[in-house]
Amino acid sequence: MQLEIRPDPTEVGRARRWARSRLAGLGIQADEALAETLVLLVSELVTNAVVHTGRPAVLRLSLPGAAAEPAAATVRLEVADSSSRAPVPRCAGSDATGGRGLALVDCLADRWGWSPEGSGKSIWCELDRCSRPGQGAAAAYGGGLSAYEDFAFEAV
Repeated sequence: MQLEIRPDPTEVGRARRWARSRLAGLGIQADEALAETLVLLVSELVTNAVVHTGRPAVLRLSLPGAAAEPAAATVRLEVADSSSRAPVPRCAGSDATGGRGLALVDCLADRWGWSPEGSGKSIWCELDRCSRPGQGAAAAYGGGLSAYEDFAFEAV
């Protein structure tokens, strides 16, 4: 499923609401760790597309179907835009008001990356919904370990 995004900052809120409604349709409640993390990732990637490209984008969500085992399902999020410029890492100072979006994605997603798509690019991330005995809610959505703790990324 996908949502077309206009190059307007108000689209970020609309994208979050759209993602929440899709998750609710699968029985994933808004206060579940998976939903909260996915909505934050939607916010970060859509914000990057809107702010750094100034062009329309497409938000895609790939959710597990009804036949999938819900406790072990993978959710994939993609934001495609028409800018061919690759995401570029940058250091964000402690007083900086931005520049941490992809660092958050790196920390929260199980996997993420980007690839060329047509004349633009697609930035994607995946969350594994795994339930392991003895682990708390924080582990219920996976969560990658950051190799870039001192860096922030800017999608351009």
